[in-house]
Amino acid sequence: MRNSLLIFALLACSTFSYGQKKAKNVVLISLDGYRWQEVFNGADSVLLFNKKYRSQDSAALFKKYWANSDEERREKLMPFFWNTIGQKGQLYGNRDLGSQVNVKNKYWFSYPGRSETLCGYYDPQVNSNSYPNNPNENVLEFFNKQKGYEGKVVAFASWEPVAKIVNRDRNKMLVNVPGEEVKGANLTDAQKLANEQQHYLPEYFGSEIRFDVHTYALTKSYIAANHPKVVHIDFADPDNFGHAGQYDSFLDAGHYLDAMIGNLWNTMQQDPFYKDNTVFLIYPDHGRGVGSHWTGHGTSAPRSNETWLAVIGAGIPAKGEMKNNAQIYQDQIAQTAAQLLGFKFTANHTVGEPVPTVFK
Repeated sequence: MRNSLLIFALLACSTFSYGQKKAKNVVLISLDGYRWQEVFNGADSVLLFNKKYRSQDSAALFKKYWANSDEERREKLMPFFWNTIGQKGQLYGNRDLGSQVNVKNKYWFSYPGRSETLCGYYDPQVNSNSYPNNPNENVLEFFNKQKGYEGKVVAFASWEPVAKIVNRDRNKMLVNVPGEEVKGANLTDAQKLANEQQHYLPEYFGSEIRFDVHTYALTKSYIAANHPKVVHIDFADPDNFGHAGQYDSFLDAGHYLDAMIGNLWNTMQQDPFYKDNTVFLIYPDHGRGVGSHWTGHGTSAPRSNETWLAVIGAGIPAKGEMKNNAQIYQDQIAQTAAQLLGFKFTANHTVGEPVPTVFK
């Protein structure tokens, strides 16, 4: 009996280990302020049909995003999420089905949300978007210290403070933020063009923000040229258009980001370096309010602590839309990413537990 139990334990351990080692690369993607309501229900009729929140031709907008059912609307808005992740990965956060994801921090805005996610830790002292360099170690710099990952961890962001959230002054990693060009003696033509193009649009939301299409171009061209093993992409268009009260552009941002993420996934799956050994984790840093509060977030916008999580890739069971799962918090994402690559993330603070249902 004892030998049988030992054999069973060894088999279980080997299976678990295989599941973690199957992934060699991970891409962490943040969609700033993008609500779970749009991910799971598509366009919100309360906002879409309110002239106050749109500037585009209404007939064209309704044709693009409106349908009678949640399922039709969400697929129109985010076809990659629902035709690919929904079939081959996992989607958490549909509160109508008992799947709840939340930030643990009490502030419900950008710097604290991003810090909690990447550090796997809610630090109550991190309470401002103008907070200086983050004293809390993050999972990106943890990866960068691991054998085989040194110099293979990069971040590209549409919002300048991400450099402080990740604290590149401390870890010296490549963290590219608005206005900065990728440096190197042997840049590809695609990288040179991406560097150049980001300077050719007005600073619509200010100098610390660039449009996500430029962040995407810089990231994709860098991946093709350098094959990093861990990539963090921080997109910001949804939050910026949300604050501007432009719901039509908010929907466009979600639609185009879905397409960008899908294109990046398909491109990487065609590259032997990434094919069948890469995982994407996609999430926001916070949610938004509902109804007339949808333009904001933070404690003045109820329910903006509600978030979501999407996972697809090597070793991820295809469960689709999750129902009635245990409560998930943003501080669990960092350790989940670490476990996917076979590591246990340790830092100069406590770290949230991984999301167990991602693995089994």
